[in-house]
Amino acid sequence: MASTTSPEVSLEVLPYLRVLKDGTIDRIAGTQVVPAGLDPQTGVLSKDIVLIPETGVSARLYRPNNITKTDHKLPLIVYFHGGAFFISSAADPLYHNSLNMLVAEAKAIAVSINYRLAPEHPLPTAYEDSWAALNWVFGGGEDGDLWVKEHVDFGRVFLVGDSAGANIAHHLALRVKASDPDLKVKIAGIGLVHPYFWGKEPIGGEVTDLVRKSMVDKWWQFVCPSEKAGDDPLINPFGDGAPSVEGLACGKVLVLVAGKDILRDRGRLYYDELVKSSWGGRKEFTETEDEDHVFHIFNPNCEKAKSLIKHLASFINRD
Repeated sequence: MASTTSPEVSLEVLPYLRVLKDGTIDRIAGTQVVPAGLDPQTGVLSKDIVLIPETGVSARLYRPNNITKTDHKLPLIVYFHGGAFFISSAADPLYHNSLNMLVAEAKAIAVSINYRLAPEHPLPTAYEDSWAALNWVFGGGEDGDLWVKEHVDFGRVFLVGDSAGANIAHHLALRVKASDPDLKVKIAGIGLVHPYFWGKEPIGGEVTDLVRKSMVDKWWQFVCPSEKAGDDPLINPFGDGAPSVEGLACGKVLVLVAGKDILRDRGRLYYDELVKSSWGGRKEFTETEDEDHVFHIFNPNCEKAKSLIKHLASFINRD
């Protein structure tokens, strides 16, 4: 008779996945996908392409369906999805819907990056994949897709992300300048939506919200089991060894936080430190009261979510 014994679990990161003792990753959530195509509600067209064949890194491209070759060039949004570096994808129905809304509102082209996830691909893989994808964008005039070559204004390239994706956008904006200050494509700005920054010592609401503090600690240790824990420079932009925010290679930064989000105070700290620094770009900060982490992804039709998308679109299109 066949055994009915369930595989033993070595680690649970609920409610998202379990790691079995045989090494199998049992993903519970964040696995849903929808196909690309024309969205009738927003009039946005999308398609999937492989950016880096060697690693399989791909992206979902978006554009307004009614543009032509003769239209003026549009801003480009390079988008990095959230999910604590270990869940979700560019094809997630929640992200697909959000990108359709943002592209329609901003009248922009978007490249939503499908970086590889932990734990199968431990950090810094997500950063390296995203950097490789950004270099694909930089080469858009030669190696890029026609949507990018024909319709993008390379003077208006924006890095935008939510949660872990905002963290990635921050690090890439630092890496651009450190890598080559004479890159042909400049980063006009970065939009950080509910950014996933952290630290070992609690601040603000983290001091009393011990349950969620412990949860975030555990999630970070799962994807980056370093001795520095929450003070690793990848997650704490002001920890020992972290590059200074003064090195951000962009002209403006928008930081959006949610009032009930456990990450709220880290986003506020990031903005405050940016203001105190000698970085000379334009800085904007907005808090959405009485909402939690990435509420606009989970409840896109509420008025506050629509307002957030409009705010992002305005940031992208405002000189």
